[in-house]
Amino acid sequence: MLLEPMASLTDLALGLVSLYLCVRLPGGTPASKYWRLTFLWAAVAALGGAVHHAVLVGDPQVARVSWAIVSSMVVVVMSFLLAASVIEVLGRSRAIVFWPLRLVGLVAYAIFAATGHASIAAIMWCESITVACVLGLWVWAAAHGHPKARPMLVAIGASIAAAMFRLVPGLSGLVGLEPDSAYHLGQIAGMVLLFTAAAGSSAALLPRAARVSS
Repeated sequence: MLLEPMASLTDLALGLVSLYLCVRLPGGTPASKYWRLTFLWAAVAALGGAVHHAVLVGDPQVARVSWAIVSSMVVVVMSFLLAASVIEVLGRSRAIVFWPLRLVGLVAYAIFAATGHASIAAIMWCESITVACVLGLWVWAAAHGHPKARPMLVAIGASIAAAMFRLVPGLSGLVGLEPDSAYHLGQIAGMVLLFTAAAGSSAALLPRAARVSS
């Protein structure tokens, strides 16, 4: 018997969809590896979340540990999303510039998780720099005519909107679901939109002149 059936099943659906998208994602671009890792880790996190909601949530001590692990996987997903975005927009040679900023978020969330304060709110606080970097990159890319920029911004916006179901009290009730299930379903839409954006135009990088002008 599932302890939290709807949350478990929607997380399972999110994991299976993410895994399918990972397999279907075309390669051949400098960022392909990181896009695949983004979808793969999203799938692993969601499938781990399905187990958490189905079985592990019944024991508070075990649930704290399992949730810390699952939520830390979400932070890893953000790392690969940032790496893919940097390579798509600026090119591989400039990726190193963003890793110090990425490290700040990783260390901050590791402290939250280790002290038993792992949560979506903690992820949002710790990942605010990363999210700002990703959004800033794609806004800049849109201004310079990158073919993936607009669909990518729509996908990122959809994922942020899905997170609001967990962050804003009562919002999930508007769709007749509890927060976790509404979040999972919203993220399925976000992942499909991200796949569509990442698998779009084969023009993976901006023209060199545009990159240098930054």
